[in-house]
Amino acid sequence: MITFKELGLHKTILRAIAEKGYDTPTKVQEKTIPAVLEGFDVISSAQTGTGKTAAFALPIIQLLLKNQNAAKKQKIIRALVLSPTRELAEQIQQDFKVYANYTNLRTTAVYGGTAIEPQIDRLRKGVDVLIATPGRLLDLFKREKIKLNHIQTLVIDEADLMLDMGFINDVNKVVKISRLQKQILLFSATMPQKVIDLTKAVLHEPITIKISETSAAAKNVSQQLYYVPKPKKTELCLHLLRNLTSRDAKTAKNNILIFRRTKFGVDKLEASLVKNGYDVVSFHGDRSQSARQEALNKFKNNQVNILIATDVASRGIDINELDVVINFDLPNIPETYIHRIGRTGRAGKNGIAYSFCSRDEKTYVKNIQRLLNRAIPVETEHPYSLEKKLDDKPKKRTGSKYKKGRKSVASKKKKKRWY
Repeated sequence: MITFKELGLHKTILRAIAEKGYDTPTKVQEKTIPAVLEGFDVISSAQTGTGKTAAFALPIIQLLLKNQNAAKKQKIIRALVLSPTRELAEQIQQDFKVYANYTNLRTTAVYGGTAIEPQIDRLRKGVDVLIATPGRLLDLFKREKIKLNHIQTLVIDEADLMLDMGFINDVNKVVKISRLQKQILLFSATMPQKVIDLTKAVLHEPITIKISETSAAAKNVSQQLYYVPKPKKTELCLHLLRNLTSRDAKTAKNNILIFRRTKFGVDKLEASLVKNGYDVVSFHGDRSQSARQEALNKFKNNQVNILIATDVASRGIDINELDVVINFDLPNIPETYIHRIGRTGRAGKNGIAYSFCSRDEKTYVKNIQRLLNRAIPVETEHPYSLEKKLDDKPKKRTGSKYKKGRKSVASKKKKKRWY
């Protein structure tokens, strides 16, 4: 098994990651780090939880070490990481700081939803690595508070989520206004056509790294599938929660993350659970930055033990102790299912994932099982079971084929005439 030292990383980086307890690289790190160090553009398709942040952060730090001793105010942005969400930007910044702990490199993150002036002050002091959401980055550029003409490496992280959030045009603008001759690294959990089109437009002869972590993501996760009528999903959720946890977070035995497809669905389920006495917080894109951070802190600090979130909002959330994932709504993209259940069962611990499937979600189950290359065990012993006959064909009409008030020809013939 290969080690980080064999990947040619600098001793200061090796010291920092050793203190984090990292001994051997993951598959995505093993394949990506050498490619980045050699200067290639990279397309990496890997799920969250596979160590992809370190896969680009470690080689970027190594490439920047040559000029790390520049005076603080003379520092210029040489590496730029585009992140779709504020939470993910903060998480990437924290990781960079850990890995560059024994270097003189400076890192900061800028994103919307907070005051811009403190971010401008940090940029004015000099930065080597900038992590940014596209909107705030372009805002700073228009105000002439930031220069992007010295970028050596550009990372586009969670490219599929950039697409979902409508940031693809902003990403293209950033690519154009930063210096042409630069290394571009693109990371995406899934590869929809628009992301493929983006890679063809902005990357130059890239190395493609596809890490199939399907089995690894589900290795320590017990999965159960519940067929249930859509109107009964909330009742089924409450039924499971009665066995999984207590209403008081202080005595709760499990931390639970529930996924819903829409922001409206998140709010609706939160109201139902609160009404039934559960300690719960919600997390989605319409919440302010402070409200989202407060909810996340409450969950991490065990003040509440149930978090309800959309897929978009949940990207970038770093939760170490997660026991249960509930897919209240099944995702239409199979890889998203892997991403969701991979939130639990980490670091050698066991986790469990419950998935609710209504009639209109049966196709999603088929696609997910095809990706998993195995069937998800179905739980039939619950009070809200869907009918065994899972086809939706309309029933044949019974009774007379004639309209009301009309008689058949035969009936008319038998009728006695008075003339």
